[in-house]
Amino acid sequence: MMDNGSSLGRVLNIPWLSNVSNNNISLRRKELSRERKQKWVFKKTQSGRFNRLIKMCGDKLGTKATIEVFDKLGRDTGLKEYNALIAICLEKARTSNDEDDALEHMSEAFKTLKKMRERGFQVEEGTYGPFLMYFIDMGMVEEFFFFCGPIKEGNPSSVTRLGYYEMLLWIGVNNEEKIQELCNCIVAADEEDDFKLKENYLLALCESGRKDIMQLLEVIDITRISSVNVVANIFESLGRLSFDSFAEKFLWTLKNNDYKMADISRLIFSYVSAIPNLAVEDLFLKFKSLHMKFEITPSSASYEKLITYCCDLHKVHFALDIVHQMCEEGLSLSIEMLHSILHASEENYEYNLVRRIYSLIGCHNVKPTSETFRSMINLSVKMKDFNGAYAMLDDLKKLNISPTSTIYNTILAGYFRESNISGAMMVLKQMESEDVKPDSHTYSYLIANCNCEEDITKYCEAMKAAGIQVTKHIFMALINAYTACGQIEKAKQVVLDKGIPVNSLNEIKGALASALACSGMMPDALNIYKEIKQNGGTLEPKPVISLIEHFTSEGDVNILLQLLEELHDPDYWFDGCCRAVVHCVTKKHLRLALDLLKQLKDEFHKDDLALDVVFDEVFSVIAERQPNDLQIGLALLQAMKDELGVTPSRKSLDFLLASCVNAKDLQSSLLIWREYQAAGLRCNILTFLRMYQALLASGDPKSAKTLLTKIPTEDPHVRCIIKACQMTYVQSTSSKMKKQKVQKKNKT
Repeated sequence: MMDNGSSLGRVLNIPWLSNVSNNNISLRRKELSRERKQKWVFKKTQSGRFNRLIKMCGDKLGTKATIEVFDKLGRDTGLKEYNALIAICLEKARTSNDEDDALEHMSEAFKTLKKMRERGFQVEEGTYGPFLMYFIDMGMVEEFFFFCGPIKEGNPSSVTRLGYYEMLLWIGVNNEEKIQELCNCIVAADEEDDFKLKENYLLALCESGRKDIMQLLEVIDITRISSVNVVANIFESLGRLSFDSFAEKFLWTLKNNDYKMADISRLIFSYVSAIPNLAVEDLFLKFKSLHMKFEITPSSASYEKLITYCCDLHKVHFALDIVHQMCEEGLSLSIEMLHSILHASEENYEYNLVRRIYSLIGCHNVKPTSETFRSMINLSVKMKDFNGAYAMLDDLKKLNISPTSTIYNTILAGYFRESNISGAMMVLKQMESEDVKPDSHTYSYLIANCNCEEDITKYCEAMKAAGIQVTKHIFMALINAYTACGQIEKAKQVVLDKGIPVNSLNEIKGALASALACSGMMPDALNIYKEIKQNGGTLEPKPVISLIEHFTSEGDVNILLQLLEELHDPDYWFDGCCRAVVHCVTKKHLRLALDLLKQLKDEFHKDDLALDVVFDEVFSVIAERQPNDLQIGLALLQAMKDELGVTPSRKSLDFLLASCVNAKDLQSSLLIWREYQAAGLRCNILTFLRMYQALLASGDPKSAKTLLTKIPTEDPHVRCIIKACQMTYVQSTSSKMKKQKVQKKNKT
């Protein structure tokens, strides 16, 4: 093992890895630009990156030190920075379980606010709002009003807006008397300031979903409300509460007062989208019928909101129906909305929808961009339709849109996923003929799929000649490539390279831990994980999943639970927890498996299908193992009913019955047979066949013969299965008889 000062360049004898000349800065900038566009295509980047930076500095340094750092860097601490630092303090106070610790964080927040005011900044809602919401959430009434005093003095225009927070406060602490008092005092008021206060009270009531709004709805002049966003909130509340008469009354009022048609269309969407338990098909009918009733043409903006709503509910097919109708009405679809639909298709694994989307583009004269084609080609490749992908590539050229390395990389990655090396090499030749230069992603795919050191070196040298700087993807590709080639030590040396950016080091170490775990070197993988934790770092979700999947320790399951705690995203946690349950069952840690299953049930109590999938997976693993594992399967079945209150699915019982066949256990077979009836599951042909097999295997041909009379045998496949079961039984019986004869002969 080399010391920490050694670089990957020396290991490979390729000096360029950590040093790229300034001549290539321009190339690198272009490459980084492409990477950013690809990575953030569906995210708003600037504020997100800034907030992460502020949060990281605030967590590591504290707010005071962070401000000092900004000052030393010559960057003035502005309103945005102060608000972000205050938000960090309030969040820490909110999540702290220790009262003194929470007070310390609140003190930091107030000190930051004080410094902000000393520098001449006006305290606007973006600053005071988070403080007030903290007091509201914590039920701190006295502190709330104490804080409001200086705000009113320093910013008199905020008085009406503070009414919004005051109403939220009384709602939060369930003070019905105060809520009614605020409503009563403004019912008869009609001055401009009074109306603004009334508007803010109404907004708070709407957002809280209270029916108290009826009292204000009767007297409110909807046309005087200052913002269409506020009106939209009111209409959402009307939808949630099913106040149809108020909704229609306000729509007539707005139309008769020359409200913009596009805004009324938006309000109709706000209303119908909030109606509870309304299927998207019925929602669309309601949306259309209200537009017809008020003689309003749906706007492009409201149609796009409806499309987004459908995509969020995974109804991408219906979203495309709406797009088609929208285009039929002569309305234009924004390219961003089309990209959202493509993204939703990928997220929902509905790759085949790309053909319909592609047809829609052609029929309705939508102007695609390079990113549009990249997304469509990506979907085609994921459904293994490479011919379709190349057809799109040809059409892209016809539109005079130059193909990019990113588009070719999409096809290249698809061929590698299919282990089609010749197809991947063909992509490289096409890139060369089109004069499209490979980028770092191209080389990361090529290196990751190398099966010998010579190829790794070849692509590294090609990168050097092209002047492409090594990215984190290249480092991770090198780790995977060396591991696949059996060069574990060289894979370990990669993380010692001085050219690795500090903020990428843990991610690259995580890739090494994952690669080692997949190669059966679990102790080494766990050592890397522990090293990352000791240095205050965290592991990315995918390496954590890999470590859980390949976890082999017989006794120390605490590490397994610690790994599970690393997963904060619900989808990754679900995946990791399922794998942890399987490990516990296979290692016969039944108590721990049940504890994890209880966590899964509590977390996904509204998703019975997800729980069924977990149990089905566990019982399928038991069915594939040795016959003596049947007992833990039966124990788990009993526990899931008694402790978790879960009824087993048909698949789970099928797997258990298969385990009974393997174990040749008659009593357990009869027990599972009764479980089908207890679960209210009618026995189908497969269940009958499996039970028939279990009866024969466990030595009860009489019962098997009786059961056979209940099995329909018209299907030739069923007859073949029955015959196979009978032959297996005859062979097994014959073998037993021969053994008995031999044993009897040996005794005599």
